[in-house]
Amino acid sequence: MALAYVMTQTPGETDKLICDLAARLAHDGVRLAGVVQTNVACSDARRCDMDVQVLPDGPVFRISQTLGPEARGCRLDPAALEEAVAAVSSRLIQRPDVLIVNKFGKHEAEGRGFRDLIAQCIADDIPVLLGVNPKNLEAFLEFSGGLAHMVEPRATALDAWAADHRAQHGETAKPASAHTD
Repeated sequence: MALAYVMTQTPGETDKLICDLAARLAHDGVRLAGVVQTNVACSDARRCDMDVQVLPDGPVFRISQTLGPEARGCRLDPAALEEAVAAVSSRLIQRPDVLIVNKFGKHEAEGRGFRDLIAQCIADDIPVLLGVNPKNLEAFLEFSGGLAHMVEPRATALDAWAADHRAQHGETAKPASAHTD
């Protein structure tokens, strides 16, 4: 089973690592499926809008809701997330080389979101890379049955993971495009 995850403590850092990896892999001709997240600053300095781009080339879904300045708690728009899941699902027929999902989040921990697609790709022997929020680590480890591999949150470690799995699946394992850690 080729299931890996990356986790950082700094908000937004995991999203950037995964987004940058996806860009390098796409540049190298790797067939991608999944989503990467970009955060767009809002006028409220404490919050940002969360957008996910379906790999490899869109569409983009805004998965956050504006709940007002006094709102607390989760701002995820579940309907928008499910639209993104459906868009990724429709692309799996093209048999990607890797599934990348920006986050195994609360929805996945509760059995929704990308959880079924992740399981489908694992069953189909498609390597999967996920971002994991530390708050959902326990649920993710339970979901993975302890078989997931943690990748260091560095570009070189992510590139090495991708190259290893490309080689195992019979692809030419050329290194991802140049980067710096």
